[in-house]
Amino acid sequence: MTTRTYAGREVELNAEGFFTDPRQWNEDMVDEIAGDQGIHEVTDRHREVVKFMRHEYEEKGDAPNVRALAKSSGVSIKELYQLFPGGPAKSAAKIAGVPKPSGCI
Repeated sequence: MTTRTYAGREVELNAEGFFTDPRQWNEDMVDEIAGDQGIHEVTDRHREVVKFMRHEYEEKGDAPNVRALAKSSGVSIKELYQLFPGGPAKSAAKIAGVPKPSGCI
């Protein structure tokens, strides 16, 4: 495990860079976490996907994989890859402070 400071708050991350405790996350961290993922301009569309990831995790206990994300969020797979070039489900989950989605390598 490693620690990282986002928006002035220290959080714990696992070896892959996912929050170990999603309760440590808050929306003020989005821009900094996105920057770590190579996304230097966070748009409303990014935030929409991040909020969706959080909602799905809170409702179901697991973040959606890329196919489920595209199917349920209203954002196409093509657009997801444009928004999150490093792998949409994993990047969006990291930015949302939730664990890696099941089925992601």
